[in-house]
Order: sequence, then structure tokens, then C-alpha cells
Amino acid sequence: MADRPDRPMRRTRLNDADLAAAWREHSSEFIAWARAPGHDSYWRFHRDIFLDIVPPPGRRTLDLGCGEGRVSRDLAARGHSMVGIDVSPAMVEAARRADPSIEVHLAEAASLPFPDGAFDLVVAFMSLQDVDDLDRAVSESSRVLERGGRLCLAVVHPINSAGSFQGEDAQSPFAIQGSYLDRSYSADELRRDGIEITFLGAHRPIEAYADALAGAGLLIERLREPRVPESAIDRDGSRRWQRVPLFLHMRAVKAAAPL
Repeated sequence: MADRPDRPMRRTRLNDADLAAAWREHSSEFIAWARAPGHDSYWRFHRDIFLDIVPPPGRRTLDLGCGEGRVSRDLAARGHSMVGIDVSPAMVEAARRADPSIEVHLAEAASLPFPDGAFDLVVAFMSLQDVDDLDRAVSESSRVLERGGRLCLAVVHPINSAGSFQGEDAQSPFAIQGSYLDRSYSADELRRDGIEITFLGAHRPIEAYADALAGAGLLIERLREPRVPESAIDRDGSRRWQRVPLFLHMRAVKAAAPL
């Protein structure tokens, strides 16, 4: 398998999608992808940039859409008391096997099996673009947060999910051929180092995330659009992502009183 040539990302636009079903279907691909050492942006730079906005360990931290559990394991190693949830049975089983000390539940982000105020921190790393009901998922995150608790999220940057570079070199133009403002879906298929994967997700403008947070009583206190650091540049074409952001990071706090 490792001898098969890499295949650049191929994006297919979709009018509709069942995101939960797609992640159940492609879970084995993601487990292999996420656990290949140094394989993706998480290991190269994204984890460390994201963790910069995550508060120090507190009472209890929820990993919303934990996948195979790498974020939970890394936060646990930094002292967080972790609980994870995911909609995919295979992901939940993989996370439990990787670290049985971490509590992991099979659950949907839009219907969390926890009481009000059960956590002081919710982390949603690269999961909210993959939920079917963003507003409900953010509302549930707010519900299980105590007053003054925080939600830290990372998503594919909406400019990235709306458009694409027109070539592979560092100065390739970036174009949005459809609509940035309209919500849509896409399936991104690629092969790297012999591992094939399909990422199915929703495109939503930044406004959709901001409105979901505000509607849930969460106030944005940090917003970042990180560029790929020089240390992660392994070829000239990667410099494209020093001009256009790959990811969007936000940290929001639950208001001390209802808004």
C-alpha cells in the first residue's frame, strides 16, 4: 500500500450530506490517518498552535467529537481530567483501547449525556464542521459548561472550505468559484504515504459559527487564523498556506449571567 503514489486532494461539492453517517463509514480511514506518526498537520504544527488557546487544566474537560482520541490523550498528558464523546462506534472503541483511563461515550454532539454545568472546558478540535446541527451542538456545549467555562474550537477555515488554490506552486492564485456565504457540503478525497481518506464536511461562513456561539450565550474572547509556520514547510508549494489560512480557532467563554 505504501508504494501507491500520493494523490492531491480532490474536492467534490455536494448539495446535501449526512455527516454523522459519513464519519461512521470512513472511521477506519481516519484512525489510520490520525495514528500515522508525523503524518498530518496535527503532528506537524496544528496541535501546538491550537493548545496555545486552551486554558490550563481545571475541573473537567470534554473532548467534543474526540475521534480516535489523540486530543484527549494529549490533554490528559498535560493534566486535564478528560471525557470524550464521538458519534462513531469504531472511533469510540479505538479511543478506549488507546487509553482505557479516559472516559469515552458514544453520543452525538447535539445531544450530550451530561448534566448542566458538568465541565469547565469543552474542546472541539476539528469536529464542528462535521456535525449536522451546528447550532444544537454549540448549545449543548454551552449547557454542559459551568458559568465562566470555555469552549475552544478549531475548524477548517471557511475561506479554505469555500475555495481552493488553482495550482501547486507557492504563488498559485486562490479562487472561490461558488459562494462563500451560502452553506454547502464537500467531500475531500486524497492519498498520502499510502493512506487514503475521505473528509466529508460542511462549509459554513464565519458568521455561522459566531451566531451559534452568541445564540448559546458564549462570548468570543480569542479568534485566530494561524498561518503554517516555517518549521512545517516541507516543500515550496506548502507556502501557499502562509498566504491563506487553513484553520480557524476560537475561544469563547460562557457568560457569568444569561445574555
